[in-house]
Amino acid sequence: MPFASRLAQAQQRRSLADPLRLGADTALVDSGLAHALQRAFGRDTGVVVQVIRRPALPLLESLERGELDAALSNAPDAESRLDAQGLVHDRRPIAEGSFVIVGPAPRGKAGDPAGLGGGRDAAAALRRLRDVAMAAPGTIRFVSANDGSGTHAAEQALWRAAGVAPTPPWHVGADPARSLLLQTGELGAYALVERGVWSAQGGAALAVLIDGDPKLVEPVHVMRSFRASHPAGKMFVDWIAGRRGHSVVAKQRGYRPPPA
Repeated sequence: MPFASRLAQAQQRRSLADPLRLGADTALVDSGLAHALQRAFGRDTGVVVQVIRRPALPLLESLERGELDAALSNAPDAESRLDAQGLVHDRRPIAEGSFVIVGPAPRGKAGDPAGLGGGRDAAAALRRLRDVAMAAPGTIRFVSANDGSGTHAAEQALWRAAGVAPTPPWHVGADPARSLLLQTGELGAYALVERGVWSAQGGAALAVLIDGDPKLVEPVHVMRSFRASHPAGKMFVDWIAGRRGHSVVAKQRGYRPPPA
């Protein structure tokens, strides 16, 4: 057996007792990105990584407390606040994704009752959705992730950009125990979803209606906890933010390596 392979196996045996605890936002797990990076890093280094699926904001709180060794997050505003306070370190870009607004698939005169299809301006689309919902009660529903995830944070930012305060009954919170896309399809509703998740879980009942707005860009970062110091933590960040990590990202639908 080659020396490098023997070394990787020895490292893997040691790390089974002390895996690197990697928190990842729900969308980054559901899209397959987090597990693709986990598997490739394990093959290259022999280090065992335990992926912990959690919405970005609770995840970052756990990272701040030292309950996680590292995190993959898509909530840049919350990350920046922690970084500025010195509560996380080694924060580096690892991927760029995007969000899309999905809704009932247009079928002739049926479907897409808000008439959003084909647009690019996400804020204008949300204003139109609100206007139609208020003018014709019961015809429009928007399903919010409502869980503190990166998707939820991005949705809240878009409502602010639109100058709209979403309210029931047309704005409803998703059941966090079930797929946001599945619930949206069942209700014939609209939602903001992460493109990687759409690529993995999207179905015929829904269609991408709003895409390509710069406000929908999704930066993904890796960072380490200030309070936890796993022996493989620095190696993991260097690997995932480097050439090998970028090559994994490039193969995942819905993502690309970060801009140079």
